[in-house]
Amino acid sequence: MRLSSTRLGRANLDRLAPRSRRPAYDRSRVTPGIVHLGLGAFHRAHQAVVIDDCLAAGATSSASSWGIIGASLRSPDTRDALAPQDHLYTVAVRAAEGTEHRVIGALLDSVVAREKPGALVERMANPAIRIVSLTVTEKGYCHTPQTGDLDERHPDVVHDLNNFDAPRSAPGFIVAALARRRAQGLSPFTVLCCDNLAANGHTVQRIVTQFAALRSKDLGKWIADTVAFPCTMVDRIVPETTDADRDAVAAALGMRDAWPVMTEPFTQWVVEDRFAAGRPDLAAAGVELVTDVKPFELMKLRLLNASHSALAYLGYLAGYETIADTMRDPYFARLAAQVMEEAAVTLTMPAGTDLAAYRASLLKRFANPALHHRTWQIAMDGSQKLPQRLLGAMQDRLAKNLPIATHALAVAGWMRYVTALDEQGRAIDVRDPLAAELAGLAREAGPVAERLAPALLGVEKVFGPLGAEPRLREAVTAALGRLFKEGARRAVETHVSA
Repeated sequence: MRLSSTRLGRANLDRLAPRSRRPAYDRSRVTPGIVHLGLGAFHRAHQAVVIDDCLAAGATSSASSWGIIGASLRSPDTRDALAPQDHLYTVAVRAAEGTEHRVIGALLDSVVAREKPGALVERMANPAIRIVSLTVTEKGYCHTPQTGDLDERHPDVVHDLNNFDAPRSAPGFIVAALARRRAQGLSPFTVLCCDNLAANGHTVQRIVTQFAALRSKDLGKWIADTVAFPCTMVDRIVPETTDADRDAVAAALGMRDAWPVMTEPFTQWVVEDRFAAGRPDLAAAGVELVTDVKPFELMKLRLLNASHSALAYLGYLAGYETIADTMRDPYFARLAAQVMEEAAVTLTMPAGTDLAAYRASLLKRFANPALHHRTWQIAMDGSQKLPQRLLGAMQDRLAKNLPIATHALAVAGWMRYVTALDEQGRAIDVRDPLAAELAGLAREAGPVAERLAPALLGVEKVFGPLGAEPRLREAVTAALGRLFKEGARRAVETHVSA
C-alpha cells in the first residue's frame, strides 16, 4: 500500500478522510489561556482532548480563550514533529472492534524550554495565561517521593536556584513565572498537576513553595497564600507511538501525521474545583468536578497503577512484551485481580462508588488487544512510583494485620528488574533516576534475596521508614527468593494458585 506524502496541517483539513473527526470550531479565533509543561503523549491524549471538547462546546467568545501552549522541558522532538503541521495531530482511539481517528486543534503552539527558558517564563507570566498544567511524570518534580518534599540537592534545583530566570525544572519555571507576575502586580495562575503523585495538588504546592522560599521567604509565603493548586485524578492508557502506528494513521487519514497518539476508549478526569483565575467549562467536556479528589486518586493509584506496575515488572521478566500479552496468561490476569482486591480494602469511597465494577473495567482495559502498551514503558521510573502505587497500600494492610504477599511479589518484581539483568542474563534497559545507585546495590549484593532485598529496602528515597518494617522485609525477601529460584512465570503461578 502506497502512503500519501501530504502532511497534516491547517490548509488541508478539508481533505481528511470522511470518517476522521476534525476540530468543530473556528481555530483561528482561539487564543491561549493554558501553558502545559510536559508535552508528551499522555497530555495530548487526555487533557488536550478535553480542552478540544470545551472549545467545541463553547457558546461565548470567552470559551475560545483556553487554547494551549505546550512546553517540552528537554527534547525538541514533539515540537519538531508538530510545528510543521500547525500543531494539529491525531488521536487514534483503539478498541477490539476498530479504531476511531480524531484531529485535535486545542494545541496552538509549542516551545522547548531548554532552548529558550526565558521565553517560556515570559509566556507563563503573560496575564492571558490563567492555568499552568503539568504532566512531567513523578520524577519531574525534583522531590523525594517518600516524603513529598523538594530535593534541595537535585542537580536541576541547584541549577535553578543559581539561574533563577533561566530554569530547567518544572518547579523552577513555575516559581520564576509567578515571581515575575507578582513583581508586575498581576494575579497568579492556577497550577494544575495531572501526574500520579499522592495528593498531587498539595504535594506540588509544598514543592513549589519550598523552592520559592529558598529564593525569598516572602515569595514563598505569597505563593502559599494566593496560588491555587487543585488536586486531580487522571486516567487513560496511552502507549508510545510506533512507526507502524504512524503508517496506520496515515492510511486512515489519507495524509501523514508525524506524531499521532494511540489510546483507549476509556478516559476519566476528576478535578478539585478550586481555580484562582477561572477555568474552561470542564463539566461540559465530561470532567468530574468535586470538592475532594483523594478517594478517587487512591482508587486509581492502588487499583489501576499498582496492578499495572505488577504486570509490568513480572510480565517483562516472564518475557511478555505488552500488557495485553501478559493478560492473556491466566495466572497474570489473576495476579492483577488479586492486587486490586487486596488494595480495595484500604480504600474509603464516596457512597455509590462501585469498586467491583471499576476493577472489572480495569481488567477489560488491560486485556484490550488493540492497545500495544509495552511492559518496559510502564516499568520506567519505578523508584518514583512505588510509594504511591504499592507501598501505601502495604502500609495500610499491615496496620490492619492483613497479609501483604501479593504486593510484596510486585515489589520483588521491581527489585529483580532493577538488577538490570533478565532471567536469561541479558541486559535490561532500566530507565530510572536512581538506576545507577540501584544497579550498584544489586551488583554488591548479587542474586541473593537475603542480601539484595535488605539493600534495596534501605534506599530511603523509595521506602523511607517502611523499609525497616520486619513483616515487610520478610515478605519481600521471600518473594524475591522465589523469583530468583523459580523465575517470574512460575512464581506468579505458584502465588495465585496457593
